[in-house]
Amino acid sequence: MAPAPAEPGGMDGYLGLRDVLVDLDLGAARGGGDGGTGGGGGFTVCFWLYLSGSAGPSSVILHQITAGGDNKLPFLALSEGNKLLLLPLLRLHKEAPGTSSYPWTDTTNISDANECPLEKWIHIGCEVTENVMRLHIDGDLVADAHLCSIPSEPANQDDAYQICLVGNSDKVEGYVYNIQVLSMLGTVHEQYTENPPSKLSIEYSCCDGIEVGDDGIWCIVGGKASCRRNFIMEVVLTNAFGEPVNKDTQIVASLVYADNGAVVEKSRDDAEPPLLIAFEGLEYPAKSRPLPILRGRALFKLKISQLSSKCDNKLFHIYFSTLHAQKYPFLEASSKPVCCISRGRPNRPMGPRKRTSSATVGEIQSVNNHQGFGRDGKVNACSQSHDLVCLHPSKFLKVEVDGIETHKMVPQLLVCLQSEQDRKMVLETPSVTRTDSTASDSDSIDGGSSWSGSDRDEVETFSDAMVFRYCLEGTCERSTFLKDAASSINVDDLIALANQVSLYSGCSHHRNQIIISKQLLEEGADTWSIISKNKERALWSSAVPEIVAKFMDISRSANRGLSEQDLEVLRGIAGCVDDLGRGEFDRLWYWLYLVAASLSKDKINNLWARTEPVWIEGFITKVEAENALRSSRELLRKLGTFILRFPTTRSWPHPDAGSLVVTYVGSDNSIHHRLLSLDFSAARAGSLQDLLLQEPELLQLGRQAH
Repeated sequence: MAPAPAEPGGMDGYLGLRDVLVDLDLGAARGGGDGGTGGGGGFTVCFWLYLSGSAGPSSVILHQITAGGDNKLPFLALSEGNKLLLLPLLRLHKEAPGTSSYPWTDTTNISDANECPLEKWIHIGCEVTENVMRLHIDGDLVADAHLCSIPSEPANQDDAYQICLVGNSDKVEGYVYNIQVLSMLGTVHEQYTENPPSKLSIEYSCCDGIEVGDDGIWCIVGGKASCRRNFIMEVVLTNAFGEPVNKDTQIVASLVYADNGAVVEKSRDDAEPPLLIAFEGLEYPAKSRPLPILRGRALFKLKISQLSSKCDNKLFHIYFSTLHAQKYPFLEASSKPVCCISRGRPNRPMGPRKRTSSATVGEIQSVNNHQGFGRDGKVNACSQSHDLVCLHPSKFLKVEVDGIETHKMVPQLLVCLQSEQDRKMVLETPSVTRTDSTASDSDSIDGGSSWSGSDRDEVETFSDAMVFRYCLEGTCERSTFLKDAASSINVDDLIALANQVSLYSGCSHHRNQIIISKQLLEEGADTWSIISKNKERALWSSAVPEIVAKFMDISRSANRGLSEQDLEVLRGIAGCVDDLGRGEFDRLWYWLYLVAASLSKDKINNLWARTEPVWIEGFITKVEAENALRSSRELLRKLGTFILRFPTTRSWPHPDAGSLVVTYVGSDNSIHHRLLSLDFSAARAGSLQDLLLQEPELLQLGRQAH
């Protein structure tokens, strides 16, 4: 008999192939004729299948064995081209394979036309009657065959009707989820959509504080407590359709060797754990502090104390897994190879954030003309460097960050195509002034010096070394620096720092993030004081009204506030459930404040206010945006269909925080994501919606009305 159906939302129902054992009653298939759904006999075998990368051609996945028989013959196998083959059943079909039938492709079989994917969940549905067998893949019928039935045998009736399906226990590493035998036909698609399995993966677009070398190896600064730096990684639990899964599951992180997967142990009994996790301002051994999955995500703030140089220069992986005793490859995730270096070594710019080009003359003039950010929450001249859009690749620097390519110094509307490759930056054309000198200069910075902002005199001087360090660090370190600096210096000093960072980094978008830091932090502290009533934590339900009120005030949104879906996204960004602390509020605030500030600009504010049709979606994730552009799970909507959204992975002081992204179906029939560059220097007449529709790649809104 088949195992009990897996419960929706649970983590049970997974079986290794070697543990699969299912009884089939061939009597149920008698009288099924052509297998119509309206009546007659027949049954359906449904399950999800995950094959490891070692599964090769001509491998048997499920065997069939007759009651009292010893021979294992194939029921489901891979052909020489790694295509799925379904073979007729013993004692039911005359075309069933025999012991001398190898290769199986020479016998009657039902074959999928496409190669079977490996290391990915696929849904298998097998409908069986005495005259027909059908093979369904991911809910769709891919092949069928009309067969000749064997007359039923009155003698030994029970044994004659019994067939067992058993998994391959030898050469194929694979897993099955929620295998069921149903006494009816026509239910495969329903089973496909009802309870999909889960897969754990790393959201590389959210990683921060990590340098990426030209060879793809991550360089993370670690070692002793005074030198090691935080880095952030986010893992996501999604179902087979790529949708976030909210399951009662905890994820633990550990440090393993890249060559053999062995856990990195402490070098001596009194040494620190190799991998540490920051939790509520304290550090703990990462293995002792698993994090819960909240709305499909868990955010890890980690540090490494074990240097690669102390481990024979070996590389590491950051390894994530569930706490289940049984380990499954689809519920595990490993980072790219990691080299843990000391702070004393020359610092290289982090790959995704590396800036090898500086400002042009036009940028410098634009920077010097900005004034500041209004105290009333409205954007004035300083932030209008982002006031209009443009849509063609830049002739200057292209940087791929968080899965969305962004070009700096662009005089057009949409800034660049998304790439699913590793985040990297490409210098397309040398800029007018500095090139790689910024990187070489940074190498001369004293690796042991501190730039945390605790030394007030040093903060106020903003030496070249400190500015370079700011340009090279990740978002987490930049926010730490700005939080300390903004509390002790005036706005003029912040503007001076903003000008220097914009010049040295070649990215004027840094400027607004620095200038607004003082106001962002002050208003955030005031809002938290109101919400928490001077307590350590506050109920989410009591925080929502004040958050919505602040959002509408800053964004100048009189009619459109935040929907329930928007609030759920905000709660996911904060990483809280029923209540939140200051750290969780800050994560929410650093994202929401920049979005509200962008919406306060007239051109964007007008779009936000329009709801028939909806021009700017509420707060949605990248996955939700892509799903909105699909007419089904497999088919995309019309070419040129697009929606506007705010990327949920960009928070202050990321240079693109608060920016709009266009997600659209491109001419190559795939989904693309482009960042809107709101550039006042290239302002053009007309409304923003008219400018968008003038772009040849954008033809119609994805959602015409709600």
